[in-house]
Amino acid sequence: MFITFEGIEGTGKTTQVAKVKEYFESRGREVFLTREPGGSRVGRELRKMLLHVDNKDLTPVTELFLYLADRAQHVAQVIRPALDEGKVVLCDRFADSTVVYQGYGRGLDTKVLKQLNEVAVDGLWPDLTVVLDIDPEIGLKRATLRNLEKGMAKEEGRFEAEHLNFHKRIREGYLTWAALNRNRIRVVNAAATPDEVFSRIRQAIEAALPGDA
Repeated sequence: MFITFEGIEGTGKTTQVAKVKEYFESRGREVFLTREPGGSRVGRELRKMLLHVDNKDLTPVTELFLYLADRAQHVAQVIRPALDEGKVVLCDRFADSTVVYQGYGRGLDTKVLKQLNEVAVDGLWPDLTVVLDIDPEIGLKRATLRNLEKGMAKEEGRFEAEHLNFHKRIREGYLTWAALNRNRIRVVNAAATPDEVFSRIRQAIEAALPGDA
């Protein structure tokens, strides 16, 4: 099973991915955790370019193709092999991030973004995508504080440095994109306690699990 986690900065994706990992392992499943950007060796180099706060001059199209390159390498080298080995793959961000951030956020054509993602993922879309939803002001404060505590404010703070209006567009973009993809995407309120959030995610996972899982 391939599950991805989406949302604006500061929604608690890392915490929930860890809880979902424990859930599957308690059912005897082997779990592989990964993330975008940076899930492959090449991707780790691309992540430095994409997230460093000094790279504010990246054009939207340059940003797009760097993300697509990261994703193509990630799918071919990491995600598909893990799935072929029978593992549950949990990924912090995937193709939906590109549609939302570069489409609803940067203003690129979402239809074109969907087509380009089709090439990058080579037919591999998630079985389930969980969008963690929270007020952008709360999420941005959480994310900024996290980066400061980890000493990563420059290395991984490019999106946190965006204006609040950008993050509001991203949130609305996720909600719009989720409504257009109801068969795969589930929106979960991330403002609740971590345990309450996980309970709702678990319900979505169990509804999506194959009958013999």
